[in-house]
Amino acid sequence: MKNLLIVSLVLFLFISCKKEVEELPPATQTGAHTFGAKVNGSYWIPQGFGPFPANDILDVLLIGDDARISARNFSSSPNETEFYIHLKNVTAPGTYPLNNNVSHPSSDASYAYYVKRNMTPTDEWITTAVETGEVVVTRIDKANLIISGTFRFTGKTIYGSAPNLSVTEGRFDLKGQ
Repeated sequence: MKNLLIVSLVLFLFISCKKEVEELPPATQTGAHTFGAKVNGSYWIPQGFGPFPANDILDVLLIGDDARISARNFSSSPNETEFYIHLKNVTAPGTYPLNNNVSHPSSDASYAYYVKRNMTPTDEWITTAVETGEVVVTRIDKANLIISGTFRFTGKTIYGSAPNLSVTEGRFDLKGQ
């Protein structure tokens, strides 16, 4: 009986591991705490693992004129993916280019970073002066810690073996704490 219970629990976890994403969250500007994009043509949103959602899968820090956005997807555990977008000098709505050569992490310039992990990184991509992108901030409300906008970028592999990453139709509407 105990073995049947363990097998049932394991099967439940694996069956409910990955929620198929069929659309991106709506583009809003209310602090709805949403994030999504197409990664190489496939929909991507932050997700926890199975029936156990992760509490910190979507974060935003507004520090001075900088914005730091991170979004994680643990739905295929032990494999996971993560976005990190760092924006410098965000003072008003507008277009912020992602076109600097930086290493991750860096607070020196605006950039976007995407990683695939299986305990340790298996592939990492970052924007550069050649593989660029942009973030269009449509709302920045520092008093209420809300930042909203859209993004797109091409990322260059850090390891040099994987093809470039294409991120399109990105959107976020985040409220900090």
